[in-house]
Formats: sequence, structure tokens, C-alpha cells
Amino acid sequence: MRARDLMSAPVVTVHPWAPVKEVAEVLAEHGFTAVPVVDEDERLVGIVTEADLIRGRIPADARTAHRRPEPRPPVETSVEQVMTTPVSAMSPGTDVADLCQALVDAKIRAMPIVDGSRVVGIVTRGDVVRVLARSDAAIAADVRHRLEIYGGTGRWKVEVHDGLVRIVDRYDDEADRHVARLLALAVPGVVGADTVPVGAWPDS
Repeated sequence: MRARDLMSAPVVTVHPWAPVKEVAEVLAEHGFTAVPVVDEDERLVGIVTEADLIRGRIPADARTAHRRPEPRPPVETSVEQVMTTPVSAMSPGTDVADLCQALVDAKIRAMPIVDGSRVVGIVTRGDVVRVLARSDAAIAADVRHRLEIYGGTGRWKVEVHDGLVRIVDRYDDEADRHVARLLALAVPGVVGADTVPVGAWPDS
């Protein structure tokens, strides 16, 4: 599965000169955790996350006894002042397994997807979790559809349990079984796939 298979597109973006409050409204309205920042040519220059917005922007409650009023630095008012830059990005053809590893390793919640330097999509942890939550029935239907396009109807038996796919080919063709496995692994929600020889066909 590739980034293009689950990225959200088109993408809501903001410019560096936009007010911070405007970005907060975008995140709140859409339920986003981050939004890419692009320049006048729509090239990716940064990203604004929830953490960027809340960092140092909420003053301490003066009623808290142990706190004393302290001089506060000027509050940033533009996206350019709070955005994270440089920002990591990946291409639409990136393997989702690599993308997920990058999200985990960098401890980030969203990955912009770019074609060159232009933003064409975004993948969040939530997008990946929604794919993992797909029902086995929906996954099986997608796998069967792809296999029927490749090898015809009535040839394949497909079973899915907790995202694990088991494929039986009526014909004993090792090359076709290899292709069938690759096709299954490209279906959103599949966490593993295996093929078994013709002897496992129910009526064999």
C-alpha cells in the first residue's frame, strides 16, 4: 500500500503570513492535528501542529497562589512565527510501512505528501488507524475484486481474519500465487497475506 492510497486530498493549507488564530480555527473546525504551510507558489515551507499553537500561548491563571506575574514575551501572531520548519515530507509512492515508521520515529502525527515541493496530500496517524479498523468483510471484498481482475472469477477463495488474508488458488501456479499475495498486500487494511497450494481448495 502506498501513501496515495490513504492520503487525504485535496489538502487544506495555510500561508506563513496567516494569523495564528485563523489556523486555530481551521484545526478546530476540521478536527485536524496539523496543517501544512505553503508559500505563494504552493510549495511546502513548514507545518503547524496543535503543539505549535498551544506552546506558550495560554497565560497562567493569576489566581494560582504560588504563581507570581512574570513579564511575558510578545505573543506570536503569524503562522511564520510558530510553524515547524524545516518539515519532513514524503512522495505519493512511499510505502505506507515506511511512512508509519517515520511517524513513530519522529513522534509526529501527520506527514505531508508532496509531488516535487507541491503539497498533494497528507497522511495522519488517524488515517492509518482508520485503515486498520476496516472490517474483514470489506477487506475480503476488495481482495476478491483485485484477484478477479487479475485471474478471472471463480478461481480464488479468500478468507480474512483480523486483517490477515488467506488465499487459495484453484490452479497450482506459483507465479500467480505470488502476484495474488502482492495484490492482497496492497489492499487497505491488510496486515498480512499468504497463499496456499491447490490442495487446500475445499473440493479438491
